Amino acid sequence: MKSEVRFLNPPSLPRPAGYTHIVAAAGGTTIFVSGQVPLDADGNLVGDRDLRAQAMQVFRNLQVALEAVGADFNSVVKLGFYFTDISQIAVVREDRDQFMNTANPPASTAVEVSRLFREGILIEVDAIAVLS
Repeated sequence: MKSEVRFLNPPSLPRPAGYTHIVAAAGGTTIFVSGQVPLDADGNLVGDRDLRAQAMQVFRNLQVALEAVGADFNSVVKLGFYFTDISQIAVVREDRDQFMNTANPPASTAVEVSRLFREGILIEVDAIAVLS
């Protein structure tokens, strides 16, 4: 069964900046990617105290995870962002846009948390994708 994905922004909702209010997916295989953090393949922290470097590593990790199941960022329908300082969201959006389809960005949630699982980690991102 081929998947159908629709990106919707109803005019009665505020105009979204870098995300889509509603992504409807039918058919295909749903992929759930656990929260990715800025650790390299050896478990080393990338970008100590540097949110831009950490975000780039997170998106590289997401890319590896998606490719492992034959997907890519065009397959992503939902992202969840967890920040220790959400005031820096613009930096992460710049990095995200290097990977995402900005014409049809996924649905998105961004939350500030007091701490992530390991000292020095500033961001974590999880994803849901639909594979045709």
